[in-house]
Amino acid sequence: MKQFIDFIPLLLFFLVYKTEPRAVDILGNTYMVGGIFSATAMLIISSVVVYGILYVKQRKLEKSQWLTLVACLVFGSLTLAFHSETFLKWKAPVVNWLFAVAFAGSHFIGDRPLIQRIMGHALTLPAAIWTRLNIAWIVFFLFCGAANLYVAFTYQEFWVDFKVFGSLGMTLIFLVGQGIYLSRHLHDTAPNTTKSED
Repeated sequence: MKQFIDFIPLLLFFLVYKTEPRAVDILGNTYMVGGIFSATAMLIISSVVVYGILYVKQRKLEKSQWLTLVACLVFGSLTLAFHSETFLKWKAPVVNWLFAVAFAGSHFIGDRPLIQRIMGHALTLPAAIWTRLNIAWIVFFLFCGAANLYVAFTYQEFWVDFKVFGSLGMTLIFLVGQGIYLSRHLHDTAPNTTKSED
């Protein structure tokens, strides 16, 4: 479920974005709700709330969650400050490519690929399989970043839909593929639980 926590703020962002723009009075102040900029504000607020709750419950955030939160605050704030959605369009590509760099760097820094450090406590696999799996994640993040960038600057009317549901769909497909790939190799390293009896 951790992989999908990031999509909670995105779904709220999508709902506000799709809302017909209207003026709303809150405590005597008038705010516009609906459209890209109020949706960006919702993305920032909901990200702070979601990751804030996680931090309180877990007493920590994973590095990937910190990166997602900081990117949301930086690109979201720039979008609102300069009243330009261009900054927000760069958020997903930059975050995905930073993840790709982190996974690639783990081949040269440390003794294990990053995916093994993340999943190694739950799975026992040959070193070659961990390496292939890590490379698959690198390719996945590079592809997701490129796809988000292409759609954002090519299909203006479609990019928000893709940002939310396209990213979710690609993640689901990749995770299913990863599960199928792993299922072919888990039996090779499964411990022998049969005990001889005297």
